[in-house]
Amino acid sequence: MGVIFMEEKKDIGFEENEVFEDSQDDTSQFDERSFEKKKNDTIEINKSTIWKILTGIFGILFIVSLFTGGFGIKDSPTAAAVAPSIAPSLPSIPTGIAAVNAEELTDDDPVLGDENAKVTMVEFSDYQCPFCGRHYSETFNLIKSQYVDTGKVKLVFRDFPLNSIHPNAQKAAEASECAEDQGKFWEMHDTLFENQQLLGIENLKGYAKQLGLNENDFNDCLDSGKYSAEVSKDTQDAASAGGQGTPFFIVGETPLSGAQPFSSFQQVIEAELAK
Repeated sequence: MGVIFMEEKKDIGFEENEVFEDSQDDTSQFDERSFEKKKNDTIEINKSTIWKILTGIFGILFIVSLFTGGFGIKDSPTAAAVAPSIAPSLPSIPTGIAAVNAEELTDDDPVLGDENAKVTMVEFSDYQCPFCGRHYSETFNLIKSQYVDTGKVKLVFRDFPLNSIHPNAQKAAEASECAEDQGKFWEMHDTLFENQQLLGIENLKGYAKQLGLNENDFNDCLDSGKYSAEVSKDTQDAASAGGQGTPFFIVGETPLSGAQPFSSFQQVIEAELAK
């Protein structure tokens, strides 16, 4: 009985060990399969994530393309900034005015040149304006010698004082009108532009004396504001014609704004003469 027990025990023990070994083998195989499965699952998850990211990126690019007309930039400020700038071939011309004509803007203002000249040029100016001073010193005499003195252009001078920034411009304009009463407008015109930093009332009266004007008449005219309304009317006409700053010109049917170089006036005057 004891032997049989031992044999049975031995047999049972062998079977248990075999089963254990099989179990170990099965467990080992299970673990390897699980590891391989987990490994494969990890790769599949990574691919899925990548595809989702790529799909999102392409979706965003597609939406952008709908608003930009493609994957480039269309009519954007940056694109405009990159494009090379092209210098304008014509002088600065004010906008918002359908049509202007210098002949229609002439008043009872001083005229330089032939009354029957083919082209009329109206200048709206401010005696205290530095840009008007630049026009006087650099361009005025060239226009005068080449076009006014030759009978091609008639120059009409009108006042456009910017009183908000040039406190002496209004009275300087009135002084030129008072000088015109005594036949010395252009002389006073030149004197005022040549002394832009000295346009106080006493200075203006001093210039009248230097020019040989009747001082009492001139002083009465200036002190009474005789031409205040006339100067204001000139200013209103300038604004109506499109003037937004000084100096402002109408050459025939062409407006010009600013202290343009002589070449700009020459271009416009020649075009007006050719009409």
